[in-house]
Amino acid sequence: MFPPAMAGYDRAITIFSPEGKIYQVEYAGEAVKRGWPTVGVKCKSGVVLAAEKRKISALFDSSSLDKIYLIDDHVAASPSGLLADARILIDYARDVALSHRFIYDEPIDVEFLTKAVCNLKQQYTQFGGARPFGVALLIAGIDRHGARLYQTDPSGVYIGYFAAAIGAESGTITEYLEKNYKFDLEMGDCIDLAVKALASAVEISDSANIEVAYATIDEKKVKKLSQDDVATLLAKLGLLKKS
Repeated sequence: MFPPAMAGYDRAITIFSPEGKIYQVEYAGEAVKRGWPTVGVKCKSGVVLAAEKRKISALFDSSSLDKIYLIDDHVAASPSGLLADARILIDYARDVALSHRFIYDEPIDVEFLTKAVCNLKQQYTQFGGARPFGVALLIAGIDRHGARLYQTDPSGVYIGYFAAAIGAESGTITEYLEKNYKFDLEMGDCIDLAVKALASAVEISDSANIEVAYATIDEKKVKKLSQDDVATLLAKLGLLKKS
């Protein structure tokens, strides 16, 4: 009997292993675990996304790369994993949201948008000649149901969370959230919690390393903090570490 590698279980997307696994999907999950970490936190006042934007070179212009993407006025997403794959999914999500506004003259529900993205992800796990998207997304926003936060996986699964972390050191960040999370938080405290959770696993030496976006239930609009606002926040929390 051939060993698993020779049997093709780890090379073909359409072949299950004897253990019931699709190895290419699991390998895509490993790409997510190596990505830059992202945190999402939902509270009674709204929802927050905080993400690391790692300085990849001394000559890197941080303004040329986003880690939190606006999908529509009321919803945003932050990826971890292969950012090239994320760009395709973000563009697709924007098309879905725009089409929904055009046809129904109302903002799309966050779960409906998440499901559309995950349907596309799932399609790439069952056809030969393609590979899974090597990226997970945290999708956050405000809709008619209130604040919403979903995590999507390369397999096409999506799950709603009160607080979630993806990417490198997500386990450490999740432990911090489990110890400190409370739903009954005001927006300012919710932002502080998200940034502190990210800082529990990431060394922050520059405000350009962090992106933060939030949406309140009252305004129903996603806003991104400017770099100056992030610097002020990090100084207030005492999280800015000198390199």
